[in-house]
Amino acid sequence: MTRVRKVAALGAALTLAAVVSACSGSSSSSASGSKTVNWWTWDDKQAAAYQVCATDFEKANPGVTVKISQYGVTDYFTKLTAGFVAGNAPDAFQDSVTYLQQYADQNQLLPLDSYIKKDNFDLSRFSVGVDSWKYTDGKQYGLPLDWAAAGLFFNADALAKAGYTQQDADNLNWNPDNGGTIGKMIAHLTVDTSGRRGDQPGFDKNHIKTYGFGQMAAKDFLGQTTWSPFISTTGWRLSNNGSWPTSLNYNDPQFVKTMDWIRTLVNKGYAPKLGSSVASDIDLLASGKVAMETSGSWEASTLAKIPNLKVGIAPTPLGPDGKTRSVMSNSNGNNIWSGTKNPDLAWKWVSYMGSEACQSKASTTGTFFPSIPASMDASAKALKSQGIDLSVFTDMLKNKTLYPAPDFRNGAALQAAVEPLFEAYFSGQKNDSVFAQMQSQSHTVLTQKN
Repeated sequence: MTRVRKVAALGAALTLAAVVSACSGSSSSSASGSKTVNWWTWDDKQAAAYQVCATDFEKANPGVTVKISQYGVTDYFTKLTAGFVAGNAPDAFQDSVTYLQQYADQNQLLPLDSYIKKDNFDLSRFSVGVDSWKYTDGKQYGLPLDWAAAGLFFNADALAKAGYTQQDADNLNWNPDNGGTIGKMIAHLTVDTSGRRGDQPGFDKNHIKTYGFGQMAAKDFLGQTTWSPFISTTGWRLSNNGSWPTSLNYNDPQFVKTMDWIRTLVNKGYAPKLGSSVASDIDLLASGKVAMETSGSWEASTLAKIPNLKVGIAPTPLGPDGKTRSVMSNSNGNNIWSGTKNPDLAWKWVSYMGSEACQSKASTTGTFFPSIPASMDASAKALKSQGIDLSVFTDMLKNKTLYPAPDFRNGAALQAAVEPLFEAYFSGQKNDSVFAQMQSQSHTVLTQKN
């Protein structure tokens, strides 16, 4: 997961038995009676944002210190696991649901139910994500920290030059047969090095100046900011039974048709090939290499501030029925380590982070979306004063466009098993038969006992 929301793209996590060395300088809570609470995050933006809350928390609790530590996402879970083994993990930490099953099974997470009951902590304050942090044992192991979704971002000047308006972008539709109106727009927005558009005679797909759309061919098994907002409008869902599935629906005919459509975009030169660029979504849009793309909500404020470029935001397209939008929402959460020497203080801090007072202050930068609706409104209001309109995303909450990403068993192993197959498909090494293989692989991994 941005700030990584799609933290499933991190790579396989180390198991506890495999870790032989501890990370240095982690939790000071090993000293009994310490009044320091250590909190970790992989997100530099949230580390800075929640420092405001830490300052207020320290003022309200004299003698208490909140130490916030941020580690790069590639090292974060390795360091966290090492801390579990060494007995010096942080008191509390930001987590991805990818690792909920693993950490809960290893008894590294403190159940929060007794604290929630004792403090009358109202979980309904959160808009999304509460159930994502409830494990199969029925216990609540985390509080939602944020939420994320995908939106459609575009070069406003490129769209205007091509004859399109904001209203056109707001009302795009899609289907897996011919791509709908967004398919036509993608073709027209694509421009070769001679200035010919993708739907004009003589267009040269091998020499592209501007792709009509960003990278849709993705190996991410969730497809959160690529194919998921498209296919989910058909009613398709990734898992076979909500959270804790036993297989993933990769061999569904609608999914196969959608992947074929995406590969057609690439083959026609309308979208870049998988692995053709290491540039970020922001860089691709800023450089004019792509005219339009789906990207994460966490990038909205950054994309809107690209120098000398007007970036528009639109909702993801309507589905084949012309009425349905459907967007997967991912929610990172706050966990407390079961080995903390200060569980009461850790809960006090985590529950404060889950308050409107804290989230409204922390989220004014727009680099993440708070999980409390009133705080989200405050964030949107603050960003609007800077000329950044987040109504596309706040409307997703109000219109119930969002649906939760499912929880998985063995999430990191699932990623390792399935992503190479996506890569082989989009590189042309495998045909549609790969999707039956992917579905079978997902069943094997998801039903494997640790």
